[in-house]
Amino acid sequence: MATMGRPRTFDRDKAIEDAMFLFWQHGYESTSLAQLKAGINNGISAPSFYAAFGSKEALFRECVQRYIATYAQVTEFLWDNNLSARDALETTLRRSAEMQCEPGHPSGCMVGLGAMSAPSAENTAVAEPLERSRNRTRAGVVATIERGVVTGQLNKSVDVKALAAMFSTFLFGISIQARDGANLDELNKAITQMMWLWDSNKQNED
Repeated sequence: MATMGRPRTFDRDKAIEDAMFLFWQHGYESTSLAQLKAGINNGISAPSFYAAFGSKEALFRECVQRYIATYAQVTEFLWDNNLSARDALETTLRRSAEMQCEPGHPSGCMVGLGAMSAPSAENTAVAEPLERSRNRTRAGVVATIERGVVTGQLNKSVDVKALAAMFSTFLFGISIQARDGANLDELNKAITQMMWLWDSNKQNED
């Protein structure tokens, strides 16, 4: 009697990473179930897919949470009070650019590019975790600039909301630049130019 081979072990952790990279590269709507089933663990059957994740939407939500807990941590410097406000903002920009250009995963930022991942009305709920993450980053930029004012690094007359909007727009724009092929050296030079905007709003010293 022939002996049955051992069933292939399903690596759920790797499956989430495989799917995350697909969503990161192609977006929610453009990533098909066929792509997901073919790309997860070198191939997964439809029954196994639905047993493991329930639906494409549920899998996407898990992938977003994985991304936020790993790659998106580059924005956590905005809340690091051990850094000066200026250093916190600059470090966030430079680490974000570095992450988005490094090999081994899709270029750009899944949260930033996610603004275009689920544009249709029926997918609004799918995109909500991405929007929430972007809003948190915007709030972090505002808080960092406010801290710069309170600590005397920035002039008290600075328009905090306007300055924060400029830095947030630049930060999210790195995603498009990286996806379109900008290299890290180019982005770092742009960040240096951007930080001059901070320096031009420094508190005047007597």
